[in-house]
Amino acid sequence: MTKQPVSLVLASGGARGIAHIGVIEELERQNFEIKAISGTSMGAVVGGIYAAGHLQEYKEWLLKLDKLDVFRLMDFTISSHGFIKGIRIFDEIEPFLGNIAIEDLPISFSAVAVDLIKQKEVVFRNGKLKDALRASVSIPNVLEPYKHEGQILIDGGILNPIPLNRVERQENDLLIAVDLNALDNNQPALKRKQKTHKKKKKEISTLLKRIEFKEQWERLFPKEKGEPEELKIGYFDIMDSSFDMMQNQISKFSIEKYPPDILISISKTVCGTFDFHLANELIEFGKEKFNKSLKEYDQKIIRKYKNTV
Repeated sequence: MTKQPVSLVLASGGARGIAHIGVIEELERQNFEIKAISGTSMGAVVGGIYAAGHLQEYKEWLLKLDKLDVFRLMDFTISSHGFIKGIRIFDEIEPFLGNIAIEDLPISFSAVAVDLIKQKEVVFRNGKLKDALRASVSIPNVLEPYKHEGQILIDGGILNPIPLNRVERQENDLLIAVDLNALDNNQPALKRKQKTHKKKKKEISTLLKRIEFKEQWERLFPKEKGEPEELKIGYFDIMDSSFDMMQNQISKFSIEKYPPDILISISKTVCGTFDFHLANELIEFGKEKFNKSLKEYDQKIIRKYKNTV
């Protein structure tokens, strides 16, 4: 049976990007063939690792993470550029990337970042895959910017969170996009089903140090006192909410200008930016949302066909 070619666009959205794995797995299971991918931030990471042929190993690594593991990967630093270096995280995922160049991948791939100095989009279509992904995930004020070939690069979600205009379309393809920045309060927050494994005292000590860092930061940037709880906001609240609103608006404009054949919308309410310990739930959620969107697309095609006969 001939497989339906797909051009896939994967949005930015922190840990919500793990849902991309579920979408990709369902596409493969249901006889689609992914011919091209464009991604931003976490969308670039998942798409790039898939294109490199190591998505299964990456998934297995993610499924082992719990909250302590996630904290352990956060190499916190007091810096004016960001409070996470990102070295530990990329040391962990480098085996899934190797030294492969984007132009040598078996499918068309592009990753989006932003040049902070020139204030313009940078689209990686060649060069080392790991450079492209590290640049694309550099969330401002969180992960330190990535210096590459004279550029200071930050998260592509700043200008193009869902890069529909950057994927290389294929003949007779379906354009499928996964939006991780939808504002839908009907999508409840996910909760972890499996139990957390016990950790050694050393790892618990590491966590306590991370918590101590957070407490020190909140002393420097305290939340407003004397306000109702729902009105208390801190540094991270302002930064996270502002970034989410900005990405949501840009995503809406992109979807209107470059409407995909199938759109999978995942709300920012399903989990936090760093909830990577919810990998299992997010993958299953991605599968569920894809199948729902595919069913709606099939019904639309059937209605369109009936109206023409």
